[in-house]
Amino acid sequence: MLYALLCYNDEATVFAWSKEEDDAVMGRLDVVHQKWEKSGKLKPSLRLLPTSAATTLRKKDDAVLDGPYAETKEQLLGFYIIDVESLEEGLEFARELTVANPGGAYELRPIMLYNPGSPVEQR
Repeated sequence: MLYALLCYNDEATVFAWSKEEDDAVMGRLDVVHQKWEKSGKLKPSLRLLPTSAATTLRKKDDAVLDGPYAETKEQLLGFYIIDVESLEEGLEFARELTVANPGGAYELRPIMLYNPGSPVEQR
């Protein structure tokens, strides 16, 4: 079953980390990532740039706005796509991420493949 694992945290805190703090969190996350990649259950994962880089197209009036759509204390900072046997297995992955990167929340949401698109390349 495919799940989107959405990563929420206080953007002001996360983007205030020093390079050393960010590298430490990314290093701990990489340990979790490698384990799940080897099992074939970790699909693409993405880290979003700050909400100040977001643009929103409001559907009802076609207005283009600076910033994210939702206004919350915690922002969506990235997401994973995982292919696991059950919600419980997905929660196991999320708990491992929580140990590596405390704070915020992880939301699991079942997904259906809508459109695989083309491969992602870094620009």
